Order: sequence, then structure tokens, then C-alpha cells
Amino acid sequence: MTGWSTQMRPVVFGEVLYDIFPDGTEVLGGAPFNVAWHLQGLGLAPLFVSRVGHDRLGDRILHAMDQWEMDTSAVFQDPDHRTGQVQVSLENGQPDFDIVPDVAYDHVMPDMVNHLYDHPAYGTLYHGSLISRLPDSAQTLSVLRQSAPSIFVDINLRAPWWNRAQLAELLQDINWIKLNDNELATLSDCRIDNNQSIEKTARGMLEHYGWQAAIVTRGSEGAMLVNPEETRQIAPVEVGRLVDTVGAGDGFSAVWLAGLLREWPDEVKLQRAVEFASAICRLRGAISQDEEFYRHYRYLWTL
Repeated sequence: MTGWSTQMRPVVFGEVLYDIFPDGTEVLGGAPFNVAWHLQGLGLAPLFVSRVGHDRLGDRILHAMDQWEMDTSAVFQDPDHRTGQVQVSLENGQPDFDIVPDVAYDHVMPDMVNHLYDHPAYGTLYHGSLISRLPDSAQTLSVLRQSAPSIFVDINLRAPWWNRAQLAELLQDINWIKLNDNELATLSDCRIDNNQSIEKTARGMLEHYGWQAAIVTRGSEGAMLVNPEETRQIAPVEVGRLVDTVGAGDGFSAVWLAGLLREWPDEVKLQRAVEFASAICRLRGAISQDEEFYRHYRYLWTL
């Protein structure tokens, strides 16, 4: 494990919470937190920006970050709102999420990040779509986006926490986007039933918004990358012993970010992201606290 770095550091903004499973197991979660955790495990020293409550779960989150040697300087405690929770149910290995509203991560205030990008070490901003569900954190996201040198958006459509007007704004002025095939169909209002329709729809949106790349994840069908020059498809990597698919997409996003920082070719980023996402499916929950899990990939990819 490495500590904080003087290299260009990704900024990850969004929710941190506990996923509560049917058997009562409490597992650290939240897509942006998962991404930040993976990046730290891979030695890339992210700055995670969020908020937790002054409560038992908030204290556990900060302790876990300390133990993982993550930078907690931008995780603020909220005396008025509790730490986020999600009730997770599983059916045939597929997760369903009941996301508790109006929690601490919904109230990251703009003045907490006004001067963050004055620091020259902070680079690409990663965020999802859930963090903009309430006004406080939505305004803070706007502040960060205005200053970030580049932006990677991960779409997560969790009913009822999104609307088209809000998402249309998030799609503007960004560099990279990741979404699954169902989310692509929803955002485009297009029928998607094969590779050709996915490519056509993604390319139409890419050209409209001016993105550098659109990444469409397709579960058991692998993933597709569309950029201005080409389209690449990657087959899935065999999972083997499936435990659950919680957080597989977050693992994918973390490796894509790692590849951006390390300037891997697109085909290498895509292959490694799919490989890592498959490995996450062999875990309970979205992250691992085993350093060896990450050390394997750091060695394999010379991170």
C-alpha cells in the first residue's frame, strides 16, 4: 500500500454509505467511494470528497479510510444528517437497491470545495449521477466541474433519484462517460437490441455532446468503447465463482481512471477494466480489504 502521492491525483466526488444486506451484513459502499477505494488499492492516491454523519457508521467509514491509508481531508462530518445507507436485496445474484434519502452526502456544501482545484496536484474529476439528487451537493458538483481539467461521469439511474433535465446538464462539457446498455436506451429514447444499435446510439450521443469516449458496459456481453475514431468491443472475462455483481461497474470505472492517469491505450484500458470488474464479482460486496487482491493487479499492470 502506498500513501498519498505528489503525482497528479484523481478527485472522486460522491456518496459513501453502507450497503445493508438481507442477512444484516453491513458492507462499505457507494459507487464513488468504491472507485476511490480501488484507486487507493492500486496505488493512485485519490482525493475523495464526500460527507458522513456524526454517528457510528460515519466513524466506521473514517476509520476504514485511515486503515486503507486514504486521504480523509475532504470527507466532512455532518451534525444534522446521518451517514448514508442502502438496503440491498439480491435475486439470482442481481442486486436491487433501496437508497435512503436526505443523508450526509447530500449536503456537501460549495464552500467546502471552492479552492480545491487551486492545488496543482488534483486532476481528473470522477462523479456519478446520484450525487446531484439534492440541491446542496448538486451545487457543489457544479463548482467542482467548473474547475476540473477533465471529467469522467458514471451514469447510475436509480429511481426516483434522477430526471432528464438534470441528466442533460450532466452530459454537457465532459470528457468520458460510462453507462450500461439499459441506461443508454433510457437516455437516448432509442430501442437497443444488438451491437449495431448500441454503437449507432452511442456514437450519435458522442458526436452531439463532443465526448472523447463513451463506454457502454453490457454485463455478460462485455463492453463497448466508442470514440471519434473507432468502436471497440471486448468480450467478458469468465467470472468463475460468482458471489454477486455489486460494484462490478465501479471496479471497471476505477481501472479506466487508472488507465487515463497512466496513459494506457484505449484497448488496454478496456481489457483491464473488464478483467477487474469480473474479479469484483467473486467478492461479497464492491471492495476488498485484502491488499494482495490489489497488489496482484499492480504487479500485473506495473502500477
